[in-house]
Amino acid sequence: MLIDGEFINSKIIDEYKSLLMSRLDEKRYRHSLCVADEAKRLAEIYGADPCKAYLAGLLHDITKNATKEEHFCIFDAFGITLSDVEKNAQKLWHAISGAAYVKHFLNIDDEETVSAIRYHTTARADMTKLQSVLYLADFTSADRDYEDVDVMRKLVDKSEDEALLYALDYTIKELLEKGAAIHPDTVSAYNFTVLKGKNL
Repeated sequence: MLIDGEFINSKIIDEYKSLLMSRLDEKRYRHSLCVADEAKRLAEIYGADPCKAYLAGLLHDITKNATKEEHFCIFDAFGITLSDVEKNAQKLWHAISGAAYVKHFLNIDDEETVSAIRYHTTARADMTKLQSVLYLADFTSADRDYEDVDVMRKLVDKSEDEALLYALDYTIKELLEKGAAIHPDTVSAYNFTVLKGKNL
């Protein structure tokens, strides 16, 4: 196993970085490095495994620049069936194909790490610490510059649940403004977080 909870072999990390450089454009590669650093930082705050968080952050966008053909080759190879929402939202494909890629091509068999990559775009109800860390790190990495990023950065340092609720609310509003479908996992994540805050 590549992860032992305390140490990730630096040679393996260098190999992953080289792989990412060959697969991603410069902007996406820098984003991956920034998310890895932020995920490690948030893991230390929230009580997740920092090594797994760094690895998940590093690899979370490994198929982001893949062609449509490569995405569907991965889906077909590993029996992945997209829902109607997923078929019509290409932005979601890389999380699904990326999780399969790291599991089957990189032989990362740690399900916690794989699932964090799988849900880093949609989120899901009752996320694990690592899933939450990666989802929020993707929002608050150093390269992000959207309008509410400073608000998000303050919230992640204050409260995991408050940051999750704000991020989910932001995502849903953005999709509604675009007239886009909202993934059921995102809706479930939002409802779960709201109800958790009400102690129901």
